[in-house]
Amino acid sequence: MATSSASLPRRVERVEMRGIVKRFPGVLANAGVDFAINAGEVHALLGENGAGKSTLMRQLYGLYQPDEGTLLVDGRPQTFRSPADAIRAGIGMVHQHFMLVPTLTVAENVALGLRSSREPRLDLDRVAARIRTLTSAYGLKMDPDAYVWQLAVGEQQRVEILKALYRGASVLILDEPTAVLTPQEVDDLFHTLRRMTAEGHALVFISHKLHEVLAISQRVTVLRDGRVVGERPTQGVTRAELAQLMVGREVKPLQAQPVQAGAVRLLVDELRARGDRGDEVLRGVSLEVRGGEILGLAGVSGNGQRELAECLAGLRKVTAGQVRLEGQVMTDATPRQRLAAGQAFIPEERMRDGAIREFSVRDNVFLHDHTAPRFTRGVFLDLGAMAAHARTLVQNFSVKTPSLETPIKNLSGGNIQKLILARELSRQPKILIAAQPTRGVDIGATDYIHQRLLEQRTAGTAILLISEDLDEILSLSDRIAVMYEGRIMDVVRRGEATPEALGLLMAGVAPEPRPAAAPGG
Repeated sequence: MATSSASLPRRVERVEMRGIVKRFPGVLANAGVDFAINAGEVHALLGENGAGKSTLMRQLYGLYQPDEGTLLVDGRPQTFRSPADAIRAGIGMVHQHFMLVPTLTVAENVALGLRSSREPRLDLDRVAARIRTLTSAYGLKMDPDAYVWQLAVGEQQRVEILKALYRGASVLILDEPTAVLTPQEVDDLFHTLRRMTAEGHALVFISHKLHEVLAISQRVTVLRDGRVVGERPTQGVTRAELAQLMVGREVKPLQAQPVQAGAVRLLVDELRARGDRGDEVLRGVSLEVRGGEILGLAGVSGNGQRELAECLAGLRKVTAGQVRLEGQVMTDATPRQRLAAGQAFIPEERMRDGAIREFSVRDNVFLHDHTAPRFTRGVFLDLGAMAAHARTLVQNFSVKTPSLETPIKNLSGGNIQKLILARELSRQPKILIAAQPTRGVDIGATDYIHQRLLEQRTAGTAILLISEDLDEILSLSDRIAVMYEGRIMDVVRRGEATPEALGLLMAGVAPEPRPAAAPGG
């Protein structure tokens, strides 16, 4: 492993995809798509889940080959049989889920898979020197000798960008690059991207965050059902216009009506728990959620949010502290006991903890409730009552499925999430733990899920919303708690919160002391 042709990147002035068609069994993923990228610009690619964005970009990167259409680089037709072909042509890709080895250094990760110029000896000194040149040129701030496991998420993303630049990429595809970053890390990334375009790089920015698309791109192309439904210069286009292009209908902004919060329904007191590796991941978490409010829990991935949700759902053992539901101690209660106490749970890993892939839509509705008296006749299941109930939920929650007997694995992510939401809310819960409820779902399903959460809040449910999407937290929450390294950094009201202040808390910066209340106030 070691140096590539670590000279300056091959300068690509223009990449064109003309009439791209890609078919899979029973699916037309791309239907005659035209897409072009120019040197010195950020071209955003928008679309709902299943719109064909990833399929299109995987063809550009050589992971798939088009069934029809032409790919041109600087006017010359190209055929990419593998990513290696794309890399040789100056095209790189930064995946949403990083492809790094945590136990290796930055230099070792960058050099991984490349031949050394001094074989059989390694030439990591030359790799490190080249990395320092690139970090200086693009403001990436990276120590080549640092181990990846020691790096923050934003720093790991820089390593992925460095890997592409080191291999000579002047066209870079960024797949949801801000999904796990704090606002400050997003600002740093955008600074880097602007420097890259100033140096002549061409960037494809795939994102569902419309405000970021408007902030960083010069052009935006929208896909829907595998077809281009619009291409616009970013200057002058609005969020509402882009959202309507994506879903084919007007997407109205949320109208969260003020409600009076009621009594405390969920109380967490000095909760501690260990992670999968035996280390303490919850270090004295305390919070309370009242009826008729949404408490948003913000934080960068990996700071204990998943483990907290599992503790509250009864899926992870608590080592110290206490959990109360409606005043009743439920610290060590089973998931079924928590359900009986009025708690519902939307898990982060919907296909691991929320559904059974091979089961039908109907059967997934009844994972918890198949023994309820209204769905049984003596010792037998009342299949007619079960089918009627499942059909009602599918209709009321707009779940798109060929039939109730369809295996849930055949549904889109958004429809699986809506079915889980329907199942959990059909119990009319007093307390709802919603962990990443819109992760991986498109803008239409996200809008629908948000509306249902707000309706549940209005109905008096106490909702703990755990999300890494700061826009989601800010738009839905009445109060916002920020978690860092297993602790609650602060809890603020939505009207007092800003992305910048929350971002500092998410990075572990302690809050400024609040002024003391005036006497009598």
